[in-house]
Amino acid sequence: MSLPDRLANALALPVVASPMFIVSGPDLVIAQCLGGIVGSFPALNARPKEALDEWLTRIDTALAEARTADPSRIVAPYAVNQIVHASNDRLEHDLEVCGRHRVPIVITSLRAPDAVVSAVHGWGGLVFHDVTTVRHAHKALEAGVDGLILVCAGAGGHAGTLSPFALVSEVRRFYDGPLILSGAIATGSAILAAQAMGADLAYMGTRFIATEEANAAPAYKEMLVGTSAADVVYTPYFTGVPGNYLGPSISAAGLDPNALPHADKTKMDFGSGTTKAWRDIWGAGQGVGTIDDAPSTAAVIDRLKAEYAAARESLRGRSAFG
Repeated sequence: MSLPDRLANALALPVVASPMFIVSGPDLVIAQCLGGIVGSFPALNARPKEALDEWLTRIDTALAEARTADPSRIVAPYAVNQIVHASNDRLEHDLEVCGRHRVPIVITSLRAPDAVVSAVHGWGGLVFHDVTTVRHAHKALEAGVDGLILVCAGAGGHAGTLSPFALVSEVRRFYDGPLILSGAIATGSAILAAQAMGADLAYMGTRFIATEEANAAPAYKEMLVGTSAADVVYTPYFTGVPGNYLGPSISAAGLDPNALPHADKTKMDFGSGTTKAWRDIWGAGQGVGTIDDAPSTAAVIDRLKAEYAAARESLRGRSAFG
């Protein structure tokens, strides 16, 4: 288990912040990178498509200025998420823009990213791919990705159903490269647990929605503070891909979270002109019950660092059987 040096030596905490629909933008990404974790956003969040170049220029400039001002400071690289799906009519454009900016990391989702991998490797970037099953993992590796993101049960938004104990163990039987683990990770001790299971990095999203820099409605942040894992509903209804959402937001839209119709993959649409009727259906992972406030991103990362260090120290102080 090893990470590329350019990533392993550029992190203050073994965390990649997941790219979140609407929520992730330049303010959040910059704050995450300045805190020493990989910040990310979906390319499709930059609308219209011309805004993507502006977003990347802003991020590149802010991180370069921070590195120049304090060369000893750990400033993490950032990532851009690309949806590899036939309905994403922006993929070619967005890849070209990312190439001009030499985006350090591209996170791909939904389909094996064969063409994307060659393009990203062409400018020297890394590709990490979201997978929810062993079959998906094999397909991604055949496409030549640099690492896998295991999206397990309890992750916010689009998520799988497998326990992280099961999926990490099975993937590690045939793959010793970079693994990033997602699934209800919201604390420093959970980050350490992900590493103990065999992952290199933790993938965290929900905890960063409840921050000052997140582009989330105040009511969304308030709902995160006031809910728990029991309020999370797993359904494919809204996008055609199974995901975890906050039940109260579903109720607020006039739907019964306990009686949603089934929706299949033919409903999937990630085109640039699509009106997202589900934009007020709010995603959240099962780790939501640990969120009690919505401070700055810097404050959240400082807290995670302290929790991570405390968890490591606690394990050192225990005997083999506790």
